Amino acid sequence: MRHQKPQRGGRGAPGAGGAPQGPSQRQLRAGELVRHALAEILLEKDIQDPAMAGVSVTVTEVRMSPDLKHALCFVEPLGGANAEVVVGGLNRAAKFLRGRLGRVVDLKFTPELRFRHDESFDAAAYMNRLFAKPEVARDLSAPPTGLAATEDDA
Repeated sequence: MRHQKPQRGGRGAPGAGGAPQGPSQRQLRAGELVRHALAEILLEKDIQDPAMAGVSVTVTEVRMSPDLKHALCFVEPLGGANAEVVVGGLNRAAKFLRGRLGRVVDLKFTPELRFRHDESFDAAAYMNRLFAKPEVARDLSAPPTGLAATEDDA
């Protein structure tokens, strides 16, 4: 009887039940390294694109591909104004930023950069407005019906 060699349980291997797997520790570490480096590079304000003139940008997250050759960078301009214009300027300057990044980070390959607007700030603001509505606040502060009666009986 032949025994099969067990497969290594890496992130690329299909999980039990076919559940999607998240990024590996390696991808997360590399993403944080690139995020911090990009934040420092953007502070220097060397980008000559008119869309970037006088704009402060926050790099909120960097998602790395499994081979670490591509980086999807989520950014938010200070105040959230002109986000699409700023993201366009960053995408035009991506090659310049990649060159600067290659001098700062110690990775085998300098990842190709793509920038996107981080929509999570808009979603959080929407949720705050939703929770501030009087009818929602009333429902959140009221004790749940049905549960109070069963707790008293116990």
